[in-house]
Amino acid sequence: MRAPGDGVVLKILQENETTVAAGTAIVEIGDPAALELVVDLLSEDAVRVSPGAQVEIVDWGGDTALAGHVIRVEPYGHRKVSVLGIEEQRVNVIVAIDTPAAARPGLGHGYRAEAHIVVWQAPQVLQAPVGALFRAARGWAVYAVEGGVATTRAITLGHRNARFAEVLSGLDEGARVVLYPSERVHDGARVAAREAES
Repeated sequence: MRAPGDGVVLKILQENETTVAAGTAIVEIGDPAALELVVDLLSEDAVRVSPGAQVEIVDWGGDTALAGHVIRVEPYGHRKVSVLGIEEQRVNVIVAIDTPAAARPGLGHGYRAEAHIVVWQAPQVLQAPVGALFRAARGWAVYAVEGGVATTRAITLGHRNARFAEVLSGLDEGARVVLYPSERVHDGARVAAREAES
């Protein structure tokens, strides 16, 4: 029996001797050196991803991150129930691994990895921690620390992720802000710097 292409056996689907119908899959074959990554994204995140976007692949088992790029974003979504029991609309994003196979020994078909996809980048960005932001009037604000006193600063945001937000206006480089302000923080409140807990 001839295989339709070159590769190695990845999985044996029919182990025992038996009669099979025409077209029945018997084995899965593939080339471990030509792996692709299937990234399962929420649909609202997938719409921000474009083919060609750079990808950093981490937590795959090796000591260094792998490089990759997005080949395609599938044009249809699928419903998936999260571990919390919430129905989510997900989309598969296909990523090519650019790092040579010799630099990623042991990585194989069906293995787990984590992908960081670049959806936007700029050489210099003024940013603030998301934990410092709060809603004020019809926009965003932070408590800036000036002379040990908290002062509300209305700011304009650009791009953001789960950790940082791009600040377009309202805050100067090097400004100190209150992280996770409680209800005790207000304009004129005395504040003091504290080392972050590890």
